[in-house]
Amino acid sequence: MDFVIVTGLSGAGKTGALHAMEDIGFFCVDNLPAKLIPIFYDLCLSSREERQRVAVVTDTRGGEMFASLFDVLDGMKASGRNYRILFLDAGDGVLMNRYQENRRRHPLAQVYHGSLEQAVRLEREMLLPVRERADYIIDTSLLTTAQMKARISGLFLEDSGDAMMLQCVSFGFKYGIPAEADLVFDVRCLPNPFYIEELKHQTGLDAPVREYVMKWEQTQGFIRRWIDLIDYMVPLYCAEGKSQLVIAVGCTGGHHRSVALAQHLCDHFLVQGKRASVTHRDIKKG
Repeated sequence: MDFVIVTGLSGAGKTGALHAMEDIGFFCVDNLPAKLIPIFYDLCLSSREERQRVAVVTDTRGGEMFASLFDVLDGMKASGRNYRILFLDAGDGVLMNRYQENRRRHPLAQVYHGSLEQAVRLEREMLLPVRERADYIIDTSLLTTAQMKARISGLFLEDSGDAMMLQCVSFGFKYGIPAEADLVFDVRCLPNPFYIEELKHQTGLDAPVREYVMKWEQTQGFIRRWIDLIDYMVPLYCAEGKSQLVIAVGCTGGHHRSVALAQHLCDHFLVQGKRASVTHRDIKKG
C-alpha cells in the first residue's frame, strides 16, 4: 500500500494537495488525529475494498493530539508500516495574506490572543522536525493551483518504486529562489533572448528562444559541465536514501534561459529512464 501522510503549515495548501491526490486515484482523509493514523493504516490493509493508494492529512488543527505525531511516526516505522511524508510550505507573508483574504482563523491564533504573525511563527517552529523528516516538500508560495496539481501528479501519478523523483524547476530571481530547492543554478551569465525584440515575448518553450539560448558556445560549455556534475551527484543523493531532488534553474525573470535549460535537464533525465518532471514556476508572470 502506498500510504502518504500530508502535513505542513496552515494555509500552505494541504486541502488543495489532497484534492489533487484524489484526482489521481488516492483514497483521501482530511484532518485525521495523529494517534488514529496507525489504526486507519491497518483498517485500509484489512478492508475488503483494496486500498492501494491512501493519503491522510494531519496538522495542528488536531491541537494537543498533534503532539503525538512524532511518536506515531516512530512506532509505524518500527512496526513495518511504511509511509511517505508530503510537507506543504509557504512563506510567512504569503500565509498571513491568505488568512487575511479568506478571513479564517489560524488554529494557533488563540495561543497569542489572535496574533496571526506569532501564530504562524509558532507553527513553523512546531513543524520544523516534521519538515526535516519529509520525503517531499512543496513550497506553494508562488505556485498556481494548476502548477501544484502538476507537481503532485509528477510525484505520485507514476509507479514510484524505490526510485528518486527528480524535480526540475525554472524560476526568476526577481521573484525569489524556490524554498524547496536542493540545488540552485544561476544561468544569468548566459546570453539573454530578452533583448532580441522578436524573442522578448516568447518563452524558453518556444523553438526560436530555445535555439537562441542553445546556439552559443558559452551555453554549450555550461551544459557539458553542468550535466556531468549533476549526473555525478544524483547517484550520491540516491545512496543517501533521498526520495526527491529539486533542482532549480534561475534567470532574471524565469521566462527564457531558465525555462530552456530546466526543460533540457528534465529531457536528459527522461532519456536516461529516470523519474523526472519539470515546473516552470514564473513563466506566466510579468
